[in-house]
Amino acid sequence: MGEKKCDTIPLINPSPSSSTQGTASKLQTIGNIIVSIVGTGVLGLPFAFRVAGWLAGSIGVVITGLATFYCMLLLIQCREKLASEEELKETTTYGDLGCRCMGKPGRYLTEFLIFISHCGGSVAYLVFIGQNLASLFKLHGLTIASYIFLLVPFEIALSWIGSLSAFAPFSIFADVCNLLAMAFVVKEDVQQAIGGNFSFRDRKAFTDNLGGLPFAGGMAVYCFEGFGMTLALEQSMRERRTFPKVLAMSFTWITLVYILFGIFGYMAYGDETKDIITLNLPKDWTAIAVQIGLCLGLAFTFPIMVHPVSEIVEGKLKKNIWFEKLRNNDAEDSITRLEKLGIYMGRAVLVIVLAVLASFVPGFGVFVSLVGSSVCALISFVLPASFHLTLLGSSLSLWQKALDVFVFLCGLLFATYGTYNAIIGF
Repeated sequence: MGEKKCDTIPLINPSPSSSTQGTASKLQTIGNIIVSIVGTGVLGLPFAFRVAGWLAGSIGVVITGLATFYCMLLLIQCREKLASEEELKETTTYGDLGCRCMGKPGRYLTEFLIFISHCGGSVAYLVFIGQNLASLFKLHGLTIASYIFLLVPFEIALSWIGSLSAFAPFSIFADVCNLLAMAFVVKEDVQQAIGGNFSFRDRKAFTDNLGGLPFAGGMAVYCFEGFGMTLALEQSMRERRTFPKVLAMSFTWITLVYILFGIFGYMAYGDETKDIITLNLPKDWTAIAVQIGLCLGLAFTFPIMVHPVSEIVEGKLKKNIWFEKLRNNDAEDSITRLEKLGIYMGRAVLVIVLAVLASFVPGFGVFVSLVGSSVCALISFVLPASFHLTLLGSSLSLWQKALDVFVFLCGLLFATYGTYNAIIGF
């Protein structure tokens, strides 16, 4: 394999501890995998099951889960191949793989897609909070966009906090509220079933909507998206050889929970299922407390989601010719102040731009499906398959090559049609 020039500075910096010996146990790694993958997207799954049908939605989740698991293993095999050839002792990021496979363009393409996916996730956070606040506080004249813009000063102030570790407790708090919201939906479903308020026959296994399956697929891809953390999770383990088994166990449980929650949510509310299931919850104090808790948790963890985007923007600012001239002409202390001012202004502008984008989003479900069908599909299926063929193609059996090509082509087809289908839904 030809030598790829990868001496460029990554757009997204790896964790400082990414090159150290892993210390995480199997149980800790399972927890890390679940936290890295499961997020607010799961609260949109019942709506996806409503659009596609409960059986079609279940099939979509299973296929997505299997494909995502397979492609994550491809990334690990690529890293091991590079390590064995000593081309790169520690391939710490997804961008490193892109660089080794395609050179500088591979790094930029990979990290650009990750950049866009983080922007999409940040916008989804704002839309989620805006829709929930609008449903809770129905004040005259205030739209979902109004609540999103009311968040802007708060999010700008949070973005100026230097340490991301300060937000860790709020991330855990948001995950707890996620679980409580899921528990409320299951409880509502059981109550309605006992009370005889719905018939199973009224819930469709497959809908007449041809775009229902790709819509549900896009939602599922978004819910499983966690490729940027794959290598870091594997490297964090004390016993790396057991990572595939740990990943398989984690994906089995996550897939099962996704299917059951999607079915339970759709069974509970049927055609009334909204794109965020919390909007269907009764307006009692416990459900309202969960919704407010979710909004608070996401508001405080928004800086974590937007951090990789900020890193890229700030890196570009520091390379600006204007900053270079200042470094050559002015004193060091004034440069430090100007750089800090530039960073603060850049973060403020970034939050405002994301809020503006969020204000034009018609709904959480449609937007999440769009993000999942477009950039997440490319990150999750197309890139891993292409990297694997590039690095290990000569040593693969015919059926392995055929499987990689199949995943690559299906990923491209799904990204194309799924994106078109989601845009039509707008």
